[in-house]
Amino acid sequence: MEPSNRSFNVIVGIIIANVILFALSAFEPGMNKVMFEMLALYYPKNEHFHYWQLVTNMFMHSGVAHILLNMYGLWAFGTPLLELWGGKRFLFFYFVAGIGAALIYTFVNYYQFNAIYDELLAAGISVADIQHFLRTGRGAEALSVFPEEKLATFFHLFNTPAVGASGAIYGVLVAFGMTYPNAKLALIFFPVPIAAKFFIPALIGLDLFSGVTGMSIFGGGVAHFAHIGGAIIGFLLMWYWRDKTRVPERYYNDGAEHS
Repeated sequence: MEPSNRSFNVIVGIIIANVILFALSAFEPGMNKVMFEMLALYYPKNEHFHYWQLVTNMFMHSGVAHILLNMYGLWAFGTPLLELWGGKRFLFFYFVAGIGAALIYTFVNYYQFNAIYDELLAAGISVADIQHFLRTGRGAEALSVFPEEKLATFFHLFNTPAVGASGAIYGVLVAFGMTYPNAKLALIFFPVPIAAKFFIPALIGLDLFSGVTGMSIFGGGVAHFAHIGGAIIGFLLMWYWRDKTRVPERYYNDGAEHS
């Protein structure tokens, strides 16, 4: 195992990279649009989509609260794993969880988008009219027969990019919960400490509920299926590593609280 100070530097490196890119996109004139079009994750058929966005979207954030929450989660839940695994294993885990989250999120969006697309074609809407609507947000009169909410979802899936490290961090969160199941966790709006083995599945369950129903308790603009995707990949990696990782005795039932 690598010394903990070297492992902690891996977290610092990821945080620094995120902060630099966020600062450039937020404060450098004219950079926000350029960086989002190049680095955020777009729908595969959108003209702005590039394969590298499956990785680079993890380093882009939409606001100060977004990046602060994600970087805090990385530090709080990643540090014990870095001390246990070392930097190389942690980086492998982090990027595989993040890329896996992006792929699952894209797959779900692809399925939802094509379901609406097929409905439009079945209703006799031409491909040209559909493409015009996706480019401009305005469509032919024939599109008016469809619910406005469904058309808004269709337009959103195609044109709104995903950003943030949340998918990778959900993978880290799952790994933390499987490694330290009795550590106590609490949310700001629900400050009652709960064991990680109960808290983390409940949090993922809320994301699944929100993703399926569209009723988000976390507010709008949340990529719930990216969170779920990262959690799935994190679980699969931890299951594969189940006989290869030993938790130091000092971490069992430590009673520590993490928020």
